[in-house]
This record gives sequence, structure tokens and C-alpha cells, in this order.
Amino acid sequence: MHGSDIAARLGTRHPLVQGPFGGGLSTVRLAATVSNRGGLGSFGAHALSPDEIRRTAREIAALTAQPFALNLWISNADPGGLEFGRDAWDEALARIAPYFTELGLPLPSMPASAEVGPRYDEQVEALIEARPPVFSFVFGIPSSAVLEACRARRIVTVGAATSIREAQALEAAGVDVIVATGSEAGGHRPSFLDPAEDVLMGTFALTQLVSARVTRNVIAAGGIVDRRGVRAALALGAGGVQVGTAFLACEESAATDEHRAMLFSERAEATTLTRSFSGRLARGLVNRWTREWRARPVAPYPLQGYLAAALKRAILTRGEPAAELSSLWGSQAAPNLRHRRADLVVDELLAGLD
Repeated sequence: MHGSDIAARLGTRHPLVQGPFGGGLSTVRLAATVSNRGGLGSFGAHALSPDEIRRTAREIAALTAQPFALNLWISNADPGGLEFGRDAWDEALARIAPYFTELGLPLPSMPASAEVGPRYDEQVEALIEARPPVFSFVFGIPSSAVLEACRARRIVTVGAATSIREAQALEAAGVDVIVATGSEAGGHRPSFLDPAEDVLMGTFALTQLVSARVTRNVIAAGGIVDRRGVRAALALGAGGVQVGTAFLACEESAATDEHRAMLFSERAEATTLTRSFSGRLARGLVNRWTREWRARPVAPYPLQGYLAAALKRAILTRGEPAAELSSLWGSQAAPNLRHRRADLVVDELLAGLD
């Protein structure tokens, strides 16, 4: 599909999507900035409560009259990750406890499941009520009832696929736009029909294969940080691009100063896929944590993520650097990053559409 088709479907001026960030890395300011520049700004809402989802939609709408997306994880818990007993908690805590002890930090207490992660059913109800122009999602396909509710409210649906099979499943369900997400991408691998480790096709192979096998609009994502990546994606059959890391590195995101600095340093040359931060496979910069967890068992999502986040919060509360012990999401193409403001990133990417 042509870029004009993607833009028309999303209601934007340009076929450019800012990738949504979970884990508190999204900001209203970033989403609104990208939307106001003619792309589709996005906000990763998978960790938000229903009230926070409604409030976020209002806040973005107050800053832009242009379309924007709220993003949810359809499958937001793995077996044992949200419902667990004392033994499972103690076992997971024991693996991370040495870090708390080393830093002189108190161990977190066992939480109720509601504290570990929100419920998707409640989140999507709130999202539909909030009526963002676009509902994007990963890790699955919404129910037919949810998709019908979106159509009734003219909410455009955008789903992520990491394989041909997933793209065809999204099309069969009636999802409006498909994001072909290659393994170069920073952050989580949103596979839902096969184990993520078995679905590591690169963006440009995946884009060619998916765009030739579905009739829906296809957006390429993963390893695209500049105009060259945009041109390559369009040449291989995509009608638009989704870009995450280049926007994550901008001052408008909620990434820490340490994280941003590392994305612009030689450290960005080494990334790895790991389940150690959340319990699900994700790509980030190599640091002490990723090296030390290579051979350790990992608790299921979101329990692993709850513990890793608790450690990061405790370190940051003390005002100490946390980069070696927290997630540093980043694309394999991060070494080519150049811009630190979202408007400049948009301008660079739009140059690839000429």
C-alpha cells in the first residue's frame, strides 16, 4: 500500500508512527509533538489503570487536535505472573535479593496481584470509553466484540505482527492496519502465536513477506532511525514506518538522562535479547544486569517486571545511577541516532518519504 493510503487510514498527514513505549517511558508531550508534526504520536498505556488511561487520552487531546494512539498489551500476564503464592514470590525474590542487599536497600514485600499489573479487560473498556482516534496493540488480537466497538466509534485499530502467520491472523480478524515488527526493534518482541525466540525475522525480510500476503495497510517497524530506513521500508512494500528508539532518545520522552546518553554512545553498539527485565523477550543495551542474568531462571511476566521495577525505583529514590541494573531499551540501529528533539527526528524521517 502507498503512504497516502496509510496516512488516510490513520487520519494523519504522513505515514509515520511514533512507536509506543511502556514502562513509564511514554509522555503526553512526545505523543502530541509527533501528532502535531503530522505523524501519529503514541502512548504506551499497558501499565496504566483505567482512570489513568482516560486521563491520558484527555491530556493528549488537550495538546493536539490531530490523531494519536493509545497502546495496550492484549495478553498482559503469563501463567504464574499475576496470580502467585508465597512460595513463588519467595523464589523470585531470592534471585533478585542480592542486588538489594549489595545496595543496602530493603526488600519489597509480597504484593497483591492488583499491584503487580492491571487487567486488560478493564483497560480496554476504559480505552473504548476514552475514544482515542487510534487503538494500537501488541501481544495478540482483541476480541471481535472489542474490534466491533472500535469500528462503531471510528477508532482505527493497529496490530503488531512478528510473522506472516500473525499478520494473516490480524487481517482475518478485521484489524485495520498491520505493523510488521522485525527483531532489530528495541523493546519487547510482541509475538503471540509462537514463542518469541522462534520468531526473530528481520524487519526487511518480514516487511517483504507480509506486504505480499495481506491486503491490509502494512507499516514496517524495527531498526528504522533515519531517512535511509524509511526509503528501504517503502521500497520493500511497506506503506509507512513506525519508529521507536529514535523518539525514545529524544528529550521529550521519559527515558532517564543516563539511558539517553547511552543511546548516543558506543554502548549502543551492543544490544541483546533478554527476558530478565520483564519475563518477556525484549531488546536492550547490554549492561551488568543482562550479563549476570544470562544463565538465571526468570519469573513469569509481569512478576519479573514488578521486581526489576522495584529495584530501579529504590535506586533512583536514593538519587543513584541505575543504568547498569535497569532496562535500556534500544534498537540495533541505535548507533546511527543523531537527533535529540522529536521535531528534528520527524523532519529526518519525512525526508525519506520524498
